[in-house]
Amino acid sequence: MSRARCYACGVFAGLMLACALGSVRWVSDRTAAASAVPVPTSAAAAEQAPPDDGKLRIIAFGAHPDDCELEAGGTACLWASQGHHVKFVSTTNGDIGHWQMAGGALAQRRTKEVEAAAKILGNAVQVLDIHDGELEPTLENRRTFTRLIRRWKADIVIAPRPNDYHPDHRYTGVLVQDSAYMVTVPFFCPDTPALKKNPVFLYFPDGFQKPNPFRPDIVVSIDAVIERKAEALAQIVSQFIEGGCGGGPERMPRDEARMKARQEQLKQAWLNPRHATLADRYRDKLIELYGEEAGKHVRHAEAFEVCEYGRRPSPEELRKLFPIVPQKR
Repeated sequence: MSRARCYACGVFAGLMLACALGSVRWVSDRTAAASAVPVPTSAAAAEQAPPDDGKLRIIAFGAHPDDCELEAGGTACLWASQGHHVKFVSTTNGDIGHWQMAGGALAQRRTKEVEAAAKILGNAVQVLDIHDGELEPTLENRRTFTRLIRRWKADIVIAPRPNDYHPDHRYTGVLVQDSAYMVTVPFFCPDTPALKKNPVFLYFPDGFQKPNPFRPDIVVSIDAVIERKAEALAQIVSQFIEGGCGGGPERMPRDEARMKARQEQLKQAWLNPRHATLADRYRDKLIELYGEEAGKHVRHAEAFEVCEYGRRPSPEELRKLFPIVPQKR
Protein backbone atom coordinates (compact mmCIF):
# COMPACT_ATOMS: atom_id res chain seq x y z
CA MET A 1 0.00 0.00 0.00
CA SER A 2 1.41 3.44 -0.88
CA ARG A 3 2.30 5.95 1.81
CA ALA A 4 -0.40 8.34 0.54
CA ARG A 5 -3.03 5.63 0.63
CA CYS A 6 -1.99 4.60 4.15
CA TYR A 7 -2.24 8.23 5.21
CA ALA A 8 -5.71 8.60 3.73
CA CYS A 9 -6.91 5.42 5.44
CA GLY A 10 -5.49 6.61 8.74
CA VAL A 11 -7.26 9.97 8.44
CA PHE A 12 -10.54 8.25 7.58
CA ALA A 13 -10.21 5.86 10.52
CA GLY A 14 -9.41 8.75 12.82
CA LEU A 15 -12.46 10.67 11.67
CA MET A 16 -14.69 7.64 12.20
CA LEU A 17 -13.28 7.15 15.69
CA ALA A 18 -13.80 10.83 16.51
CA CYS A 19 -17.39 10.65 15.32
CA ALA A 20 -18.02 7.57 17.42
CA LEU A 21 -16.48 9.13 20.51
CA GLY A 22 -18.41 12.32 19.86
CA SER A 23 -21.64 10.35 19.69
CA VAL A 24 -20.85 8.61 22.94
CA ARG A 25 -20.04 11.93 24.58
CA TRP A 26 -23.21 13.52 23.18
CA VAL A 27 -25.29 10.69 24.61
CA SER A 28 -23.46 11.01 27.92
CA ASP A 29 -24.01 14.75 27.98
CA ARG A 30 -27.68 14.30 27.21
CA THR A 31 -27.99 11.79 30.01
CA ALA A 32 -26.24 14.12 32.39
CA ALA A 33 -28.66 16.82 31.31
CA ALA A 34 -31.49 14.46 32.31
CA SER A 35 -32.86 13.45 28.96
CA ALA A 36 -34.78 10.20 28.75
CA VAL A 37 -34.39 7.12 26.68
CA PRO A 38 -37.56 6.26 24.74
CA VAL A 39 -40.23 5.10 27.14
CA PRO A 40 -43.29 3.24 25.84
CA THR A 41 -46.71 4.72 26.43
CA SER A 42 -48.14 3.56 29.71
CA ALA A 43 -50.55 1.04 28.24
CA ALA A 44 -51.41 -0.13 24.76
CA ALA A 45 -55.06 -0.10 25.79
CA ALA A 46 -54.84 3.67 26.33
CA GLU A 47 -54.74 4.11 22.55
CA GLN A 48 -58.05 2.29 22.12
CA ALA A 49 -61.36 4.12 22.12
CA PRO A 50 -63.83 3.16 24.84
CA PRO A 51 -66.93 1.20 23.82
CA ASP A 52 -69.94 2.93 22.28
CA ASP A 53 -72.11 2.50 25.35
CA GLY A 54 -73.73 5.92 25.57
CA LYS A 55 -71.45 7.06 28.38
CA LEU A 56 -69.45 10.29 28.33
CA ARG A 57 -65.86 10.35 27.05
CA ILE A 58 -63.50 12.76 28.74
CA ILE A 59 -59.84 13.31 27.87
CA ALA A 60 -57.60 15.58 29.95
CA PHE A 61 -54.12 16.79 28.99
CA GLY A 62 -51.57 17.65 31.66
CA ALA A 63 -47.98 18.63 31.02
CA HIS A 64 -46.45 16.13 33.46
CA PRO A 65 -47.33 12.81 35.10
CA ASP A 66 -49.22 14.29 38.09
CA ASP A 67 -50.93 17.38 36.62
CA CYS A 68 -54.23 15.80 35.57
CA GLU A 69 -54.38 13.78 38.77
CA LEU A 70 -53.90 16.91 40.86
CA GLU A 71 -56.27 19.19 38.95
CA ALA A 72 -59.08 16.80 38.03
CA GLY A 73 -58.56 13.55 39.95
CA GLY A 74 -61.68 13.94 42.09
CA THR A 75 -63.98 14.83 39.21
CA ALA A 76 -62.51 11.99 37.14
CA CYS A 77 -63.19 9.58 39.99
CA LEU A 78 -66.82 10.74 40.18
CA TRP A 79 -67.27 10.40 36.40
CA ALA A 80 -65.67 6.94 36.41
CA SER A 81 -67.88 5.81 39.31
CA GLN A 82 -70.88 6.44 37.03
CA GLY A 83 -69.32 4.41 34.21
CA HIS A 84 -68.10 7.33 32.11
CA HIS A 85 -64.77 7.01 30.30
CA VAL A 86 -61.91 9.27 31.45
CA LYS A 87 -58.40 9.38 30.05
CA PHE A 88 -55.43 11.34 31.43
CA VAL A 89 -52.63 12.20 28.98
CA SER A 90 -49.27 13.46 30.22
CA THR A 91 -47.77 15.43 27.35
CA THR A 92 -44.19 14.98 28.61
CA ASN A 93 -42.61 12.03 30.38
CA GLY A 94 -41.40 14.01 33.40
CA ASP A 95 -37.79 12.93 33.02
CA ILE A 96 -36.21 15.93 34.81
CA GLY A 97 -38.85 16.36 37.51
CA HIS A 98 -36.79 15.25 40.51
CA TRP A 99 -33.95 16.65 42.58
CA GLN A 100 -31.95 13.40 42.74
CA MET A 101 -32.68 11.28 39.66
CA ALA A 102 -33.42 11.94 35.98
CA GLY A 103 -33.57 10.43 32.54
CA GLY A 104 -35.25 7.23 31.43
CA ALA A 105 -35.35 5.73 34.93
CA LEU A 106 -37.33 8.70 36.25
CA ALA A 107 -39.65 8.72 33.23
CA GLN A 108 -40.44 5.05 33.77
CA ARG A 109 -40.92 5.59 37.49
CA ARG A 110 -43.36 8.45 36.95
CA THR A 111 -45.32 6.47 34.39
CA LYS A 112 -45.75 3.66 36.93
CA GLU A 113 -46.84 6.20 39.55
CA VAL A 114 -49.69 7.59 37.45
CA GLU A 115 -50.70 4.09 36.42
CA ALA A 116 -51.02 3.22 40.12
CA ALA A 117 -53.06 6.39 40.70
CA ALA A 118 -55.31 5.52 37.74
CA LYS A 119 -56.21 2.18 39.32
CA ILE A 120 -57.60 4.09 42.29
CA LEU A 121 -59.37 6.86 40.35
CA GLY A 122 -60.69 4.66 37.53
CA ASN A 123 -59.23 6.48 34.52
CA ALA A 124 -57.09 5.36 31.59
CA VAL A 125 -53.64 6.91 31.37
CA GLN A 126 -51.05 7.61 28.67
CA VAL A 127 -47.63 9.26 28.93
CA LEU A 128 -46.17 10.72 25.73
CA ASP A 129 -42.48 10.25 24.99
CA ILE A 130 -41.53 13.93 24.96
CA HIS A 131 -38.75 15.22 27.22
CA ASP A 132 -39.83 17.19 30.28
CA GLY A 133 -39.24 20.90 29.65
CA GLU A 134 -39.06 20.44 25.88
CA LEU A 135 -42.69 20.43 24.70
CA GLU A 136 -43.13 22.79 21.73
CA PRO A 137 -46.25 23.84 19.80
CA THR A 138 -45.17 22.15 16.57
CA LEU A 139 -47.28 20.84 13.72
CA GLU A 140 -46.23 17.29 14.60
CA ASN A 141 -47.47 17.72 18.18
CA ARG A 142 -50.70 19.33 16.97
CA ARG A 143 -51.33 16.21 14.91
CA THR A 144 -50.58 14.00 17.92
CA PHE A 145 -53.05 15.89 20.12
CA THR A 146 -55.69 15.91 17.39
CA ARG A 147 -55.40 12.16 16.89
CA LEU A 148 -55.62 11.49 20.63
CA ILE A 149 -58.84 13.51 20.95
CA ARG A 150 -60.34 11.82 17.89
CA ARG A 151 -59.43 8.30 18.98
CA TRP A 152 -61.08 8.87 22.33
CA LYS A 153 -64.14 10.36 20.52
CA ALA A 154 -64.15 12.96 23.23
CA ASP A 155 -67.20 14.81 24.50
CA ILE A 156 -65.03 16.87 26.86
CA VAL A 157 -61.37 17.92 26.58
CA ILE A 158 -59.58 19.52 29.55
CA ALA A 159 -56.21 21.29 29.59
CA PRO A 160 -54.27 24.10 31.29
CA ARG A 161 -54.81 27.68 30.26
CA PRO A 162 -52.03 28.92 27.94
CA ASN A 163 -50.91 31.72 30.29
CA ASP A 164 -49.33 29.40 32.88
CA TYR A 165 -45.92 29.85 34.49
CA HIS A 166 -44.41 26.63 33.07
CA PRO A 167 -43.61 26.35 29.33
CA ASP A 168 -44.83 22.74 29.20
CA HIS A 169 -48.14 23.83 30.77
CA ARG A 170 -48.47 26.78 28.39
CA TYR A 171 -47.73 24.76 25.28
CA THR A 172 -50.04 21.95 26.38
CA GLY A 173 -52.78 24.58 26.52
CA VAL A 174 -51.78 26.04 23.15
CA LEU A 175 -51.67 22.62 21.47
CA VAL A 176 -55.09 21.68 22.81
CA GLN A 177 -56.46 25.02 21.63
CA ASP A 178 -54.86 24.47 18.21
CA SER A 179 -56.59 21.09 18.05
CA ALA A 180 -59.97 22.46 19.08
CA TYR A 181 -61.08 23.17 15.53
CA MET A 182 -58.87 20.72 13.68
CA VAL A 183 -60.47 17.67 15.31
CA THR A 184 -63.48 18.23 13.02
CA VAL A 185 -61.53 18.85 9.78
CA PRO A 186 -61.63 15.60 7.73
CA PHE A 187 -58.46 16.13 5.68
CA PHE A 188 -56.27 17.11 8.63
CA CYS A 189 -54.75 13.83 9.87
CA PRO A 190 -57.04 11.87 7.50
CA ASP A 191 -55.65 8.61 8.89
CA THR A 192 -57.78 9.18 12.01
CA PRO A 193 -61.50 9.85 11.39
CA ALA A 194 -62.56 13.39 12.23
CA LEU A 195 -65.15 14.02 14.92
CA LYS A 196 -68.65 14.84 13.69
CA LYS A 197 -69.27 17.18 16.62
CA ASN A 198 -66.77 19.45 18.33
CA PRO A 199 -66.14 18.58 22.00
CA VAL A 200 -66.53 21.04 24.83
CA PHE A 201 -63.06 22.28 25.81
CA LEU A 202 -62.40 23.21 29.43
CA TYR A 203 -59.55 24.73 31.42
CA PHE A 204 -58.04 23.64 34.74
CA PRO A 205 -58.01 26.39 37.39
CA ASP A 206 -55.03 28.62 38.12
CA GLY A 207 -54.34 31.82 40.03
CA PHE A 208 -52.90 33.95 37.24
CA GLN A 209 -54.61 37.31 36.71
CA LYS A 210 -53.04 38.53 33.45
CA PRO A 211 -54.21 38.82 30.74
CA ASN A 212 -57.40 37.55 32.41
CA PRO A 213 -58.22 35.57 35.56
CA PHE A 214 -59.69 32.08 35.68
CA ARG A 215 -63.49 32.22 35.86
CA PRO A 216 -65.23 28.91 36.64
CA ASP A 217 -68.29 27.79 34.70
CA ILE A 218 -68.63 24.56 36.67
CA VAL A 219 -67.48 23.72 40.22
CA VAL A 220 -67.67 20.15 41.45
CA SER A 221 -67.89 18.94 45.03
CA ILE A 222 -65.35 16.16 45.55
CA ASP A 223 -66.17 15.57 49.21
CA ALA A 224 -67.36 12.04 48.43
CA VAL A 225 -64.01 11.04 46.88
CA ILE A 226 -61.44 13.25 48.62
CA GLU A 227 -60.01 10.21 50.44
CA ARG A 228 -59.58 8.33 47.16
CA LYS A 229 -57.95 11.32 45.53
CA ALA A 230 -55.55 11.59 48.46
CA GLU A 231 -54.74 7.89 48.15
CA ALA A 232 -54.15 8.29 44.40
CA LEU A 233 -51.82 11.27 44.81
CA ALA A 234 -49.92 9.42 47.52
CA GLN A 235 -48.91 6.93 44.81
CA ILE A 236 -47.03 9.72 43.04
CA VAL A 237 -44.20 9.52 45.55
CA SER A 238 -41.53 11.20 43.41
CA GLN A 239 -43.51 14.45 43.34
CA PHE A 240 -45.78 14.71 46.37
CA ILE A 241 -43.62 12.87 48.91
CA GLU A 242 -40.03 13.40 47.71
CA GLY A 243 -40.69 16.93 46.43
CA GLY A 244 -40.03 16.59 42.70
CA CYS A 245 -37.35 18.90 41.33
CA GLY A 246 -37.70 21.19 44.35
CA GLY A 247 -37.10 18.48 46.95
CA GLY A 248 -33.99 17.42 48.80
CA PRO A 249 -32.58 14.77 51.14
CA GLU A 250 -34.79 15.98 53.98
CA ARG A 251 -37.88 15.01 51.96
CA MET A 252 -36.87 11.36 51.58
CA PRO A 253 -38.75 9.00 53.93
CA ARG A 254 -36.19 6.67 55.46
CA ASP A 255 -38.60 3.90 56.41
CA GLU A 256 -42.21 2.75 56.04
CA ALA A 257 -43.38 4.60 59.16
CA ARG A 258 -42.00 7.90 57.85
CA MET A 259 -43.55 7.22 54.43
CA LYS A 260 -46.99 6.80 56.01
CA ALA A 261 -46.48 9.94 58.05
CA ARG A 262 -45.59 11.92 54.92
CA GLN A 263 -48.65 10.56 53.12
CA GLU A 264 -50.87 11.66 56.01
CA GLN A 265 -49.21 15.07 55.96
CA LEU A 266 -49.88 15.27 52.22
CA LYS A 267 -53.54 14.71 52.89
CA GLN A 268 -54.05 16.91 55.94
CA ALA A 269 -51.60 19.77 55.51
CA TRP A 270 -51.68 20.28 51.76
CA LEU A 271 -54.33 18.40 49.77
CA ASN A 272 -57.38 19.19 51.89
CA PRO A 273 -56.59 22.92 52.32
CA ARG A 274 -55.91 23.23 48.58
CA HIS A 275 -59.39 21.99 47.69
CA ALA A 276 -61.03 23.78 50.60
CA THR A 277 -59.61 27.03 49.22
CA LEU A 278 -61.22 26.34 45.85
CA ALA A 279 -64.55 25.58 47.53
CA ASP A 280 -64.45 28.84 49.50
CA ARG A 281 -63.27 30.90 46.54
CA TYR A 282 -66.13 29.68 44.33
CA ARG A 283 -68.78 29.29 47.03
CA ASP A 284 -71.33 31.35 45.08
CA LYS A 285 -71.01 28.99 42.11
CA LEU A 286 -71.39 25.95 44.36
CA ILE A 287 -74.59 27.41 45.84
CA GLU A 288 -75.88 28.15 42.33
CA LEU A 289 -75.21 24.55 41.21
CA TYR A 290 -75.96 22.55 44.37
CA GLY A 291 -78.56 24.75 46.03
CA GLU A 292 -78.28 26.99 49.06
CA GLU A 293 -78.01 24.39 51.80
CA ALA A 294 -75.81 21.81 50.05
CA GLY A 295 -73.63 24.45 48.38
CA LYS A 296 -72.78 26.08 51.71
CA HIS A 297 -71.53 22.78 53.13
CA VAL A 298 -69.22 21.64 50.31
CA ARG A 299 -65.74 21.32 51.80
CA HIS A 300 -63.56 20.27 48.83
CA ALA A 301 -63.98 21.26 45.18
CA GLU A 302 -62.48 21.22 41.69
CA ALA A 303 -63.32 23.87 39.13
CA PHE A 304 -63.31 24.24 35.34
CA GLU A 305 -63.78 27.08 32.85
CA VAL A 306 -65.26 26.69 29.37
CA CYS A 307 -62.76 27.54 26.63
CA GLU A 308 -64.04 29.88 23.92
CA TYR A 309 -62.82 27.38 21.32
CA GLY A 310 -64.73 24.19 20.59
CA ARG A 311 -68.43 23.81 21.34
CA ARG A 312 -69.97 26.45 23.59
CA PRO A 313 -72.44 24.60 25.81
CA SER A 314 -75.52 26.14 27.34
CA PRO A 315 -75.80 25.92 31.15
CA GLU A 316 -78.23 23.03 30.68
CA GLU A 317 -75.86 21.12 28.38
CA LEU A 318 -72.96 21.76 30.74
CA ARG A 319 -74.94 20.14 33.55
CA LYS A 320 -75.56 17.11 31.34
CA LEU A 321 -71.83 16.81 30.74
CA PHE A 322 -71.40 16.85 34.53
CA PRO A 323 -74.08 14.43 35.72
CA ILE A 324 -72.07 14.25 38.96
CA VAL A 325 -73.51 17.71 39.76
CA PRO A 326 -77.19 17.80 40.83
CA GLN A 327 -79.46 18.29 37.85
CA LYS A 328 -82.08 21.03 37.77
CA ARG A 329 -85.63 19.80 38.30
